[in-house]
Amino acid sequence: MFELEKLVRENVKRHSPYSCARDDYKGREGIFLDANENPYGDLNRYPDPYQKELKAEICRIKKVKEDELFLGNGSDEIIDLVFRIFCIPGRDKIMVFPPTYGMYGVSASVNDTGIISIPLKEDFQVNVEEAEKHFSDPGLKIIFFCSPNNPTGNSMNIKDMEYIIRNFRGIILVDEAYSDFSDKPSLLEKAGKYPNLVVMQTFSKALGLASVRIGMAFSDPQVIQYFNRIKPPYNISTINQATALKRLMEKDITIEQVATIKRERERLRLELGNLRAVRFIYPSDSNFLLVKVSDANQIYEYLTGRGIIVRNRSTVAENCIRITVGTEAENNRLIEELKKAG
Repeated sequence: MFELEKLVRENVKRHSPYSCARDDYKGREGIFLDANENPYGDLNRYPDPYQKELKAEICRIKKVKEDELFLGNGSDEIIDLVFRIFCIPGRDKIMVFPPTYGMYGVSASVNDTGIISIPLKEDFQVNVEEAEKHFSDPGLKIIFFCSPNNPTGNSMNIKDMEYIIRNFRGIILVDEAYSDFSDKPSLLEKAGKYPNLVVMQTFSKALGLASVRIGMAFSDPQVIQYFNRIKPPYNISTINQATALKRLMEKDITIEQVATIKRERERLRLELGNLRAVRFIYPSDSNFLLVKVSDANQIYEYLTGRGIIVRNRSTVAENCIRITVGTEAENNRLIEELKKAG
């Protein structure tokens, strides 16, 4: 049986969150003499610490309740906070399935947390049998899934993920940053079913607001209240909240852009498949392609020298580069340069 209180660090349970007078005052207008702000200017006031207006719109779109949603200063803040809530430095561990998003390991290092690495199988799916061998380890607190996975581009098998969610007594964080580009089902609708599940999404990819730095975490209200308890008081600026809210109102634009990126992804896959330098293109449910080439280091240097920046992933996937799907013109330029490189 999942018991949240046994997982949470004792200091976090005892922690009293930062409070301000505006936690008590619910009005939007007033004479604010409580926070030592400059009384002049358009951006002189601290932002809403709980992002109520933005959250209300996200909850309407995602069909969740406000107490099931946390907003972070980028998904990176959410990743860091989940370590601070559940992992005792120098003692506890997380599990990852490499190759995967590097920030899980970076945050583990910063928070002095051990890492159990279970490499993905040849088809880039989770080795459930190997992962399950560690479920009885009392120090293992969090398992990270990235689906669709970065850098491989594929979605994880949902049955495998659900099996692990049901059978692991710790926290499962499923990073769905690229889910808008996939036709596979999201685990968001399961967040209410499994109290140990945290589903993370972002404004950075399909919504095109990487510079705004807003990540979303959906989970059981008991988990969400711990995020709110330890977060910095004003973690998302007024400008960023307003920008994100405006973008949510542009639903038709988002749908059109996602459809265009998916079409360009397929065109890029077909065009790259005809090039001499390309050995294999992995299936993708994301806005990028993982491409095996003849010599990743040489190709990477060649493209960089011509002002085309891709990601060299040969250290985690042999002779592979990761190519983000750009505009039609950007993709055409890439293809032309790769023809010369081959």
